[in-house]
Amino acid sequence: MTSRIPRDSRLRLVRPRPLAAAPRAMNQRRSRRPAPRPPEGTPAPSELAGMARTRLAAAARVARWAETAPQQDERGTAGAGRATMSSLTAELAAAELGLTPAQVRADWDTARLSGLVEVHGGVARPGWRLRAWHRDDSAVLRGWVALFDAWSLAHPEPEGQQPAAVAEVVSAMPQVLSFLQLSAGPVPVAQLLDLLQQRVRELRTERCEIPYGPRTEPVPPCDDTTLAPLLDWALHALAAVGALTYDAAQATLTPLGSWAVWVKLEQICVAAQSPAGNIEAAAEDMLRGCSQLRPNAARAEYRAWLAARPVGSAVTELLAAARGEDALLRSLAFEALRVVGAPAEPDVRAVLDEPTLRPYALLWLAEHDGADAEDAHEVLTREEATWLWVDTAAAVADHGEAPLLVRHLESAVQPTVPALLDEVRAVGHPRTVQVLVALAAAHPDPALAKAVRRAAFQVHTGGR
Repeated sequence: MTSRIPRDSRLRLVRPRPLAAAPRAMNQRRSRRPAPRPPEGTPAPSELAGMARTRLAAAARVARWAETAPQQDERGTAGAGRATMSSLTAELAAAELGLTPAQVRADWDTARLSGLVEVHGGVARPGWRLRAWHRDDSAVLRGWVALFDAWSLAHPEPEGQQPAAVAEVVSAMPQVLSFLQLSAGPVPVAQLLDLLQQRVRELRTERCEIPYGPRTEPVPPCDDTTLAPLLDWALHALAAVGALTYDAAQATLTPLGSWAVWVKLEQICVAAQSPAGNIEAAAEDMLRGCSQLRPNAARAEYRAWLAARPVGSAVTELLAAARGEDALLRSLAFEALRVVGAPAEPDVRAVLDEPTLRPYALLWLAEHDGADAEDAHEVLTREEATWLWVDTAAAVADHGEAPLLVRHLESAVQPTVPALLDEVRAVGHPRTVQVLVALAAAHPDPALAKAVRRAAFQVHTGGR
């Protein structure tokens, strides 16, 4: 049944709320239930990480080459504002790595989508996942999951397809993947096509509006000629990122794909450490250990950790953790610095020139100077607020649950989704593509998800 109430087709956000509330909301809304066990037969995390490393090995190789290669201008490693590899750089990499330029570009795209490479302005830098490649299995798995989420960007649809039909198939594929995961074995493609047709029909019904006058255009049917080629594209694309195996007759999830779908179905937060032993831990490990605690419990843990070491060295450790690539740790580090209070002020002021830390430092100083936490965000410029919105969204995407990412839209300063997307594209945060892909995958509104997905593709390709 559909609503007879006319719907405003413009994509709007609800009333904005302070950005500083988002990290607190993420901690407050975490479930206390124990993490469920994966299905029987799921490989151990170390085995899954080995599979992910194998799948991403070529991308990691190109990323390491880019790290050691001389920096280029817009004719080099990444065209200014485009975040793509130039022909000259692709040829240089191909010659040194024994690949073709096309292979280099494909591996470069994979490295970017998986977070092994981040582009800051016109300069490519190794991402935190590349730095943690050999020592952190969870970082490698998160990188592969980011690629899995971006399968439609990694392998764009064939030419000549209707954008609306492509968006419907992308929106329907989570249900197809869930069916594959529950089946725990090969599934005939004909059965998947039936399921896809049913889901697309449901999506069309969900967004259908009944006009006041007589209907003149029926809802288009979900026929094989429309959806079969797009299902074939989607399965080939998911096979290319390592989520499944596929031939003309059937599809089967790989162990990595089955695990990833299960994780998303269960909405598991990525491994955070137990609070036991945090007092003796380094700042980064302490913050990870506190990431699942409620605010009051976390503050008590911060106070105990601070009491065990000199204030100066503690502040230095916290700021070093904040400079890392994990946005959640950056937010938690400044929460811990709020517990430090006045002794941390000189060090916090000293990081105002660091773009990554500046928005957090400005909020900290505003609250330290007496501003209400609900009003402190007013000290940020529009660009700083947008950068912080993306950074917080990256933390939610990495460590939170899908509904939290959807609710995070409330914290944006922009009044409409189109305005938000325009400014997010312009601000140049290195995690923009991953954040937009995750938001599009999480949002229940097909029209909004389509707009966000289009913006992610434009950022990925450097287009407008």
